[in-house]
Amino acid sequence: MKNPWIIIGVVTVALFAGAFYLAGQAQEQNNVGIELKTQVKGNPDAEVVLTKYSDFQCPACQAVAPFAAELVEQYPDQLRFEYKHFPLEQIHPFALAAAMAAEAAGQQDQFYAYHDLLFENLNEWSSSAAPAAFFTRYAEELELDMDQFRRQSNASALRDKVRADFAEGRALGVGGTPTFFLNGEPMKAANGDNLPFSEIMLRVARAIDPEAAATAELESEDTAVVGEVEGTPVRFGI
Repeated sequence: MKNPWIIIGVVTVALFAGAFYLAGQAQEQNNVGIELKTQVKGNPDAEVVLTKYSDFQCPACQAVAPFAAELVEQYPDQLRFEYKHFPLEQIHPFALAAAMAAEAAGQQDQFYAYHDLLFENLNEWSSSAAPAAFFTRYAEELELDMDQFRRQSNASALRDKVRADFAEGRALGVGGTPTFFLNGEPMKAANGDNLPFSEIMLRVARAIDPEAAATAELESEDTAVVGEVEGTPVRFGI
């Protein structure tokens, strides 16, 4: 009679091999049709490029998102805005899953619409024990192909893309979010702190139209707050 432990061992190995095979088959199916691309807003061929490394579970990223959208609206033909993922998984446990869900929406050309829903509802999904249910609901609101969304939001190819963005950011010196680069130059102050977004907006304006930006700066410098009327600052030319 054969040793029963040998039989149990053979069966166990076979079960593990079968499980790994099925998992591999599922991942291959999830990756079907995936197109890896940088998520761009504005003019993809613009010479001025503003890149944001961001985390969907980051409140500071949420706060600055509307200002970045305003820039694209202001310069739709002159600015290329790029969103890069930098999920801080140690402090934001759902950031990677949120990024993958947004990328899955992006496979149906709805990355930025989904991006907006994630930030608008940050407190809702980030405080949940099961954020995947919210991710599904946001996809339904956008009327995405739900079979495709569910499959691709678990795709290893999109997970690898998000982590590749993170590695790229690390190599560029990104340490937190949000971090911006303008034409490859980090938007940092001399002390290493991130520049306020008002300064980033000014630098974008300078890069797009130096003369117009210089005129606007002079006009701003030629005014001073001299008082308030019902709480509203009153400015007069100097």
